[in-house]
Amino acid sequence: MKKVLFVINTLGGAGAEKALLELLKKFTPDQYETSLYVLMDQGELIHQLPKYVKVLNKSYRDASVLSRSGKKILNKNILKRLFIKGAVFRNFSYLIKAVYTMEKKRKIYPDKLLWRVMSDSGQQLKEHYDIAIAYLEGGSAYFVHDHVQAEKKCTFLHVDYGYAGYTRELDRECYLDFDRIFTVSKEVMQSFLAVYPECTLKTRVFHNLIDQEEIKRKSLLPGGFEDSYDGKRILTVGRLTAQKAYEVSIDAMKLLKNQGIKARWYVLGEGELREKLQEKIHKLGLDKEFILLGATANPYPYYAQCDLYVHATRFEGKSIAIQEAQVLGCAILVSDCSGNREQVVDGVDGMLCSLTPEAVCAQIKLLLEDEKKCKELGKRASVKLMPEQTDVMKYFEF
Repeated sequence: MKKVLFVINTLGGAGAEKALLELLKKFTPDQYETSLYVLMDQGELIHQLPKYVKVLNKSYRDASVLSRSGKKILNKNILKRLFIKGAVFRNFSYLIKAVYTMEKKRKIYPDKLLWRVMSDSGQQLKEHYDIAIAYLEGGSAYFVHDHVQAEKKCTFLHVDYGYAGYTRELDRECYLDFDRIFTVSKEVMQSFLAVYPECTLKTRVFHNLIDQEEIKRKSLLPGGFEDSYDGKRILTVGRLTAQKAYEVSIDAMKLLKNQGIKARWYVLGEGELREKLQEKIHKLGLDKEFILLGATANPYPYYAQCDLYVHATRFEGKSIAIQEAQVLGCAILVSDCSGNREQVVDGVDGMLCSLTPEAVCAQIKLLLEDEKKCKELGKRASVKLMPEQTDVMKYFEF
């Protein structure tokens, strides 16, 4: 029986974490002894792990990593971890050099700076594994590379490598040493190989796994919109972070309101920008038109009940939220960026637009006024997904 270790940064309710849960189901206990280490010891999806997965964390908090209270817990842990094993001092010159490089590019990425420190202050794992798999960029990749003993090491990339702020210097070229590198889409692979061309032969596309039948089943459960609104409903699902460009969506909703379009835009998700976004919503007089619903354990009734799903983001790897909207036959509008354009064929199974309030507003207006078009797009979206992957485990054969 092979011993397999997965490492992930946190286990919050985001797309990559959901995809990990589905992948773990493939590592059946009759063939694998599967362990999981969550680098930051936190995340609410811990209760959804398959029963046979052994969690290695000595201490763990099931608080959300995106809610206000959960963020406070996470930040306290980060502060504590700076000094465990002298991690911040061991990486002092690395941090100074990284900050200097980022400043020259006029963009500082605090999370990217801290991942090396969080990796070096992680729990010591003495076990030797047949396969160790880092399921995210940054901390988990560094931890598996530097601190895990395994015959073979794999890693996953879920974002546009360059756009997200990663560099070879920041990674200390750790990807050169991995046996296999999996990217969730072709565009993610192209972005990564532009920086690491030496890794071409060992890099493969591994699409996110989703349980289509379970999504459909959960969409029929009680839940969804609770207000008595009788106009058009727009839905977006995603963390309240800069990547998701919600300020553009809010401005687009203001334009729709000014043009007399009767619609409400709902957002499912939590994140550090909640207060800032709510302030903008209130300032523009959109308290009834742009509604931050927070996170929910079952978002699928909302997908099934909305008139239009909008995913106007700056960049993606491969969006689980878009895949979920496709499963449930939503009419979909996405911004024309990496990741999104690989999932939606413009005018065929969804629509693409540039990431400006004017462009988003114009496309929403056209779609909301053309119910027939929306139904056609949703129908094509619902049948475009690939059949469930049955040969997943071939990727981990060495």
